[in-house]
Amino acid sequence: MSDTTEIPSTQRARPETLLLNRPRQATAATLDALAQADRTDHFIRRDNRVFAGTHLIIEVMEGSGLDCEKRIQDAFCRAAELCGATLLHIHTHRFSPQGVSGVAVLGESHITVHTWPEIGYGAFDVFMCGDCDPWKAVEVFKQAFDTEDIAVRELLRGAELLSGAAP
Repeated sequence: MSDTTEIPSTQRARPETLLLNRPRQATAATLDALAQADRTDHFIRRDNRVFAGTHLIIEVMEGSGLDCEKRIQDAFCRAAELCGATLLHIHTHRFSPQGVSGVAVLGESHITVHTWPEIGYGAFDVFMCGDCDPWKAVEVFKQAFDTEDIAVRELLRGAELLSGAAP
């Protein structure tokens, strides 16, 4: 008997139900509201763009200590503090025989990880809105996991939706 439950194909979302072809632009009224200078919604206004937040995909390679929950939790705490984020909660889980998954819930979004310590790899996501600077987390992870081998990709979440808004 399996611990997993298979979802019958008749109940799975079909591609046409996922609204993949939905228009990506917000209405003019929404854009005007988001562009107001006195809003407290934590949307970012930078370089004549308005977007929901900065999402970094950070790949730690040749890292050490990626099987240690405490080290990961400490890195989450240092990253949140250095980035200017509000740490609300951390939850990690260590797998057997190795690997850790975890999340740091922030007032400004989240930091997540899943590690493969046997190959020195950690897949981190750092997503922050408002005045936070998620790029500061990169140096924290370099130091915490003793590596210089890190790749980073940046996504400006919501930028496509809000590309017509004035700053």
